[in-house]
Amino acid sequence: MLKIGYRTTKTVIGTASAIAIAQSLHLENFASAGIITLLCVQVTKKKSLQTARARFVAGLVGLLFSFFFFEGLRYHPISIGLLLLFFIPTTVSLKVTEGIATSAVIILHVYMAKAMTWHLVYNEVMLMIIGIGIALLVNMYMPSVEKDLKEYQRIVEDLFRIIFKEIVHYLRTNESLWDGKEIALASDTLKQAKALALQNIENHFLRNEDYYYRYFRMRERQFEIIERMLPLISSMTYTVEQRNMIADFIDELSDAIHPGNTADRFIRQLEEMKKQFQQMPLPKTREEFEQRAALLHFVKEMEQYLIIKSQL
Repeated sequence: MLKIGYRTTKTVIGTASAIAIAQSLHLENFASAGIITLLCVQVTKKKSLQTARARFVAGLVGLLFSFFFFEGLRYHPISIGLLLLFFIPTTVSLKVTEGIATSAVIILHVYMAKAMTWHLVYNEVMLMIIGIGIALLVNMYMPSVEKDLKEYQRIVEDLFRIIFKEIVHYLRTNESLWDGKEIALASDTLKQAKALALQNIENHFLRNEDYYYRYFRMRERQFEIIERMLPLISSMTYTVEQRNMIADFIDELSDAIHPGNTADRFIRQLEEMKKQFQQMPLPKTREEFEQRAALLHFVKEMEQYLIIKSQL
């Protein structure tokens, strides 16, 4: 079944409205107002505002260049080529390259008119105002994505929980049939979630950062630590008492993965466990020494994992 998105709906309504308004004002080339609206509808409010500014400025520059090149030289295809040769670098220097397509429409209107009059300038400016204005108006509506962000949050936490449970199982049994698919899923989900959170920020003019973006950035940094820890865990084959202690800690931590901040409590528990390690007898064999050294490295990584959460 054909699915029509909200952006498509806004584009259709905006384009039709712009054409209707321009036509009702008896503007020449009134359909161009719809083209300008179509070009200006963007995925976020901030992007829409930036695009509107770029297109309007570029349009005015296009009118100015049209006067100098068409009236100064003549209305000839070579004049269009020369105009664009200077116009495009100018838009780059003014950082309004998004307005090149809109300006091309305006420039070609002047070219086809074969004479630049005040009436023509008024007509083209009105087309830009209507097209850009309607695009800004329809773009003020952006559906809330909070529900989707909360769902991403739940998925990420579930994936982290599964990964930690697999680590616990290996530490306790030295066996694992895990295929590691949750690692790839967590990586992809975090990328999608962070992109959506960034889009959410772009839809608020007075917001440069929000909770969800910081949350998924925090989980991304934690995930980097998890990826470092997994090879370390898989290299452990010798069973020592400290493995079960760490397994119990990770097991408890995995049950407490949620948006709330419980990191400080687990950091204190980790400190207590490190003190217990220091009071235990020294390793008697090389294998035991290597395993305990690897476990200590793992504990340090877990400490960084918790510190990142505590800073949210």
